[in-house]
Amino acid sequence: MAYLFYTFCFIAFIAGTALYLTRAHWVEHVQATVVNIQNRIEDRRFPGSQYLYSQLPSSFSGDVDAGLSSSNFDLSGNVEAGDSRAGLDSAAKREILRIMQRRRIQFDEARRVYMEQRFQQNGIGADGRPRDPKFVSFS
Repeated sequence: MAYLFYTFCFIAFIAGTALYLTRAHWVEHVQATVVNIQNRIEDRRFPGSQYLYSQLPSSFSGDVDAGLSSSNFDLSGNVEAGDSRAGLDSAAKREILRIMQRRRIQFDEARRVYMEQRFQQNGIGADGRPRDPKFVSFS
């Protein structure tokens, strides 16, 4: 019986060492899978909620009314000047509003989360530096 215990411990030690030494190859895949599972869980709502329609605002005043403005990201100057442009980027608006609703956070925090996600998708670290191993910076 003791041989089984020692064999199991030895196999566990070898497997742990192999996983540790090869972590550069599989950690990113595991993290992506965990984020994907979290997004699926958070996106679950009542049945049929994905079919509900909510129109995105199409002007700066609509963006302010939707809560896409703050003291750090102020759109009131655009509204007061009568800016006739279509407002903020539609894809970014949709994603930020989804983050605000899903995580129940304010606009500034949702904008930060959105930018961190975009940085991660484009291979940029949270500090703004590229993650490319060939990147050289002169300060």
